[in-house]
Amino acid sequence: MNKKVAFYTLGCKLNYSETSSIGRLFKQAGFSTVDFTDTPDVYVINTCSVTDHADKKCRKVVKEALKISPNAYVTIVGCYAQLKPKEISEIPGVDMVLGAAEKFLIVDYITDLTKNPKALVYNQPVSEAKDFVSGFSIGGDRTRTFLKVQDGCDYSCTFCTIPLARGKSRSDTIANVIEQAKEVAASGVKEIVLTGVNLGDFGIRNGEREDKFFDLVKALDNVEGINRIRISSIEPNLLSDEIIEFVAQSKRFVPHFHIPLQSGSDKILGLMRRRYKRQLYADRVAKIKQVMPDCCIGVDVIVGFPGETREDFIDTYNFLNELNVSYLHVFTYSERENTPANEMTGVVPGSTRFERNKMLHILSDKKRRAFYDSQLNKTYEVLFERDIKDGYMHGFTRNYVKVKTKYDPVLVNELRTVHLTQVSTDGDVEITESEEIFVH
Repeated sequence: MNKKVAFYTLGCKLNYSETSSIGRLFKQAGFSTVDFTDTPDVYVINTCSVTDHADKKCRKVVKEALKISPNAYVTIVGCYAQLKPKEISEIPGVDMVLGAAEKFLIVDYITDLTKNPKALVYNQPVSEAKDFVSGFSIGGDRTRTFLKVQDGCDYSCTFCTIPLARGKSRSDTIANVIEQAKEVAASGVKEIVLTGVNLGDFGIRNGEREDKFFDLVKALDNVEGINRIRISSIEPNLLSDEIIEFVAQSKRFVPHFHIPLQSGSDKILGLMRRRYKRQLYADRVAKIKQVMPDCCIGVDVIVGFPGETREDFIDTYNFLNELNVSYLHVFTYSERENTPANEMTGVVPGSTRFERNKMLHILSDKKRRAFYDSQLNKTYEVLFERDIKDGYMHGFTRNYVKVKTKYDPVLVNELRTVHLTQVSTDGDVEITESEEIFVH
């Protein structure tokens, strides 16, 4: 009888692509992939460590896994596993911890599913994670895949543990990315989301720059069979005019950018060691809206960074309020060991961080509603997903407007041209179908 393995992924799109790659390794080794609740023989938990909350989630997932399958072999991989292997090894029920350089050799390490009193730990220094391991996520009903093209980061933002968890910047080759994109297209998936730790830094191999992200963008635009390619997140200093102008006339790249800001205060940006000032960010947004007026722009922002005064926060709030962006991803700063920010003075009280987070969440809701309102009475192509709630299914336009319509199984993973009619009470846009699009 085949052994069963189940996966649980915490964190970013990159983690999801890597979990899928690890899943394919288990399949090649003769394992059957099952749902988390289907009493698997092995659990693989792929962790994130961006915030303390992610660490706590890992502990909870382990606990729930062992309630379902008490004798299952539990292996922890991912960023948390690289940063704090000893801490993880002491979680009751954990059998193995694999670091960044070891996680893609997981099948070689799991040779015996006997549970031991003490967890096995294989965790080399992150400097040993030198090779790029490609990956993409594909599920049975998925309409999109997360395609990993870059890993690691050479930046040194003072709040971030990712370079400590993933190592230096390194990338796939353009030729290999193209081959993987063709494989994705052949599977029937209609949208690719490009992912990486520092996506715009694509092109470094063996410590040397061999390509630019723009070279990859131009090459991917010619891959047949993929309807949409979405850029997941890109640093403002790496989002060049040539990339913006190319996307504006692209056959496949969609008018949607997610651009980390982190703070609208030049003082705080300096303390964070970000590689730009807010004027450059404003210029990027203005350029995008000049050539793509209906483009959706998302923003990452951190509140409560050490030294952030009330005036600094209001500076950020006003900057974002005036900026022509579509939504915010708001993060409350949390202290991380071995980061320069953790040693900084001017610690912001937790209650103040909470209030600032709340204010920006309200602003984000207003921004999203204003963007959605601006798209009403327009006609767009929507890719529908198997995302069913209260009898409705959802999908996204090319410019990332989330739409809803009554569930119809025929629409799953299909493109339809629709007319956006009104924003519903739950914040999604309701539609009327105007013309059927057949995609082969």
